[in-house]
Amino acid sequence: MRIEAYTQVQQIYQSQKVNRSQKTSGPAQTDKVQISSFGKDIQTAKAALASAPDVREDVIAPIKARIQDGTYAVETGSFAEKLLAKYEEMR
Repeated sequence: MRIEAYTQVQQIYQSQKVNRSQKTSGPAQTDKVQISSFGKDIQTAKAALASAPDVREDVIAPIKARIQDGTYAVETGSFAEKLLAKYEEMR
């Protein structure tokens, strides 16, 4: 094996690397993003959801009051029917 052959090959590769970098040094390209009107609508909806509270106090307050008073009763028959209906939907 000849060592000088290796250095000659290495010189060829280095000259090609220089040539490649010179080719790409042209004017810079810029990327542009354009959001569709549907995408803007989704962003608006997300912002509205983010600003809305997670719990609707106007609905929860009367139920909490009835639970604290002891007047809140769950109808076990209708609850079981709804539970089974939901189970059947998920099958």
